[in-house]
Amino acid sequence: MSTITDKEHARRTIARRVARELRDGDIVNLGIGLPSLVADEIDADIEVLFQSENGLLGIQALADADNHDPDLVNAGGQAITAIPGACYFNSADSFAIIRGGHVDVTVLGALQVDTQGNLASWIIPGKMVPGMGGAMDLVVGARKVIVAMEHTVKGQPKILSHCSLPLTAAGQVNLIITEMAVFVVSPEGLVLTEIAPGYTVADIEAATDAPFIVSATLNPMVA
Repeated sequence: MSTITDKEHARRTIARRVARELRDGDIVNLGIGLPSLVADEIDADIEVLFQSENGLLGIQALADADNHDPDLVNAGGQAITAIPGACYFNSADSFAIIRGGHVDVTVLGALQVDTQGNLASWIIPGKMVPGMGGAMDLVVGARKVIVAMEHTVKGQPKILSHCSLPLTAAGQVNLIITEMAVFVVSPEGLVLTEIAPGYTVADIEAATDAPFIVSATLNPMVA
């Protein structure tokens, strides 16, 4: 019998909470890693079109071992399935969609995010990486940018007063969702709007290296 680890539970919790932000008719781009789990958490009565920057509009979900087409992958190389009526196109058309402002929501992970909505998601200096890919275009072109990530890495905060890593984009993040909390990025700074069951505001403060405002209508986080 397989067991679900705390890390897996945290990632699924985040994905479920992100899914609640999506609305009927949205065109949504999901980043690789944790954000790709969101496709499996959409309510059946919500129709969302998932876009992959390598040229697909109409992702259904991640593929399983019994339903796997090696020629059908998302931008991260993960095997996926497509909905009936899905549309395939080249990268130039894909980025015309992105840069033209036709993506309603983009969901991506982060190495760091800060109080100004700055995002660092692509490189740790000294480590080899292939580049930032389409993230720079997505966070500038999408109408809403959601960062979906674990609250800390190896016990160190990922939500900071100021990003110390090279930025992917400045001032573009609208919402931060972790396994512990939900923050809105506002002109006044970060606003804590939801807190996950089992955590206190003091716990969030201890795990966050940035000041934040506690919303007067702080709600429990429901995933």
